[in-house]
Amino acid sequence: MPATTDTIVLIHGLWMTPRSWEHWVSYYEAKGYRVLAPAYPGFDIEVEALRENPSVIADLTVPDTVDHLAAVISGLPTEPILIGHSFGGTLTQLLVNRGLGSAAVVIDSAPTEGVRVNPPSQLRSLFPILKNPANRHRAAGFTLDEFRYSFTNTVGAEESREAYERYAIPAPGSWVWRYGLFANLTPRHLETWVDYARDDRAPLLFIAGGADNIMPPSVNRSNARHYRKSSAVTDYHEFPGRSHWTCAEPGWEAVADHALDWAVGQLADRASGPRQSA
Repeated sequence: MPATTDTIVLIHGLWMTPRSWEHWVSYYEAKGYRVLAPAYPGFDIEVEALRENPSVIADLTVPDTVDHLAAVISGLPTEPILIGHSFGGTLTQLLVNRGLGSAAVVIDSAPTEGVRVNPPSQLRSLFPILKNPANRHRAAGFTLDEFRYSFTNTVGAEESREAYERYAIPAPGSWVWRYGLFANLTPRHLETWVDYARDDRAPLLFIAGGADNIMPPSVNRSNARHYRKSSAVTDYHEFPGRSHWTCAEPGWEAVADHALDWAVGQLADRASGPRQSA
């Protein structure tokens, strides 16, 4: 793996599009990086168009999404730093499991297979998608009030409304039903399985928001602990009082700086040899 990289790939979460990274793209570009924010297949149209016709993404699968993102990353001249938010964190872990990326950061990550922690706030956050079995076969989203509880619970009502109107979309309900709360009831590997013991992978940092309702710190801590048998670096950092909207709520620059500084530090450490996970 390279000791340096000039490229960052930002992977958006569910109920979002690459637009959610708009501030991070310009922020990292100002630091001299080439920044890509690839869309999931079908998510590459405007937010407003997806709201009007979400059926175009209703049948999207996780394997197709991972394959698409892997093709983007594999086509780059150097191995990039990968940064994923929410379900983008799950996708980032799956990409790292394929041997991609020079370093990886997952922020408020949805869990990979085998993480069995389901706090009450997570259950409440996902209930709007799970309450109707028909959502398994269509794109489903949140109302403004549901979005505020799940995503923007630490900001004011007006800021939450503005975020909802600019960024929120429906998303494949099957992803929540298949890979969410019921994933561990399936007695076989799902598409969100990773080899937690793999040693020859990129270093991985979990960042959690202390006030995140939909992917609380306990979920991210548990996910990180699953990698404890690997000799590759796995670190964890928690920002107190920050919500699932941590990548855009006030103070997001501190999260962006921490993610990049950690990744660059990992690449610099390659010269002095590997270290154990924190």
